[in-house]
Amino acid sequence: MSLLFSPLKMRSLEAKNRIVMSPMCQYSARDGHVTDWHLLHYPTRAVGGVGTVVVEATAVENRGVISPDDLGIWSDEHIAGLSELTRRVKASGALAGIQLAHAGRKSGTASPWKGGKPLHQWTPVGPSEIAFGEGWEVPRELDAIGLEQVREAFVRAAQRALRAGFELLELHAAHGYLLHSFLSPLSNRRNDQYGGSRENRMRFVLEVVDAVREVWPAELPLWVRVSASDWVEGGWSIEDTLEFARELQRRGIDLLDCSSGGIVPGIRIPLGPSYQVSFAAQVRRETRLPTGAVGLITKPEQAEEILQKGEADAVVLARALLRDPYWPYRAAKALGAGKVWPPQYERAMD
Repeated sequence: MSLLFSPLKMRSLEAKNRIVMSPMCQYSARDGHVTDWHLLHYPTRAVGGVGTVVVEATAVENRGVISPDDLGIWSDEHIAGLSELTRRVKASGALAGIQLAHAGRKSGTASPWKGGKPLHQWTPVGPSEIAFGEGWEVPRELDAIGLEQVREAFVRAAQRALRAGFELLELHAAHGYLLHSFLSPLSNRRNDQYGGSRENRMRFVLEVVDAVREVWPAELPLWVRVSASDWVEGGWSIEDTLEFARELQRRGIDLLDCSSGGIVPGIRIPLGPSYQVSFAAQVRRETRLPTGAVGLITKPEQAEEILQKGEADAVVLARALLRDPYWPYRAAKALGAGKVWPPQYERAMD
């Protein structure tokens, strides 16, 4: 029996399989609003057999966008477009999730095909006045008022996500964005209760988690994406992630989506098939917190093996689903999982 095509139970929800569409920025929004591209892109993966669709990093503040072309959820005006998106995703057979994000000191860049460079249109915010890299804006250090504004922005975003019909939330604490930058000693040099020790560096992120969990319904799952390692000596490490995972588990987090990197530029990461899966495996083994595995997972047999070996509870696919929206159909055939396609497509399947 294929584990990849077994149900994934999360609180009151049940995804039909353990294939998760990773949140991947499309850089196709207008003033944060959903466009026709999103209304085609995400439901297509749901029709293609993905069990859970997680919509791309969606900014909780307008100063927290990665690029001006990012989706946003900082205003009630964004709810209508997001509601139509969730309606289509769910009608196409998948659970609808969204990643809430704040880009912090990495905000305000051009979209990749527009050069991807900092635009210098506003001053970003962060835990400390340390720029991401050469040529980037130095962020303004968040004071007590600023920290409260960000916390409340995540809370209001979660409430809007619920109104828009999303069933799952993921908080983005990875890839060098705001929450991750509080965790890492490479970007957090504060000398107050939010800096210094690991406990202090985790404090703000955990406050955001607590605040969101309080307003997000108890019957619905809450995930966190983390960079399990900065891949830099003296940075955030897998040992830090294990302690972070234990704290998240105490707070009712349902799954840790284990990615890595992104806190500083120029890092050489040893890329290869399943190169980040060991992080998910170690967190799951040592804390018993459910995990999602990512990192160049492209083949059905590879995804199945990860689950069979107990390295993760879900397989989170990114570029593989950009290349092939119907990857789950091919995977089901390769793994002998039976018919998973909709009846409308049966005459095309052998």
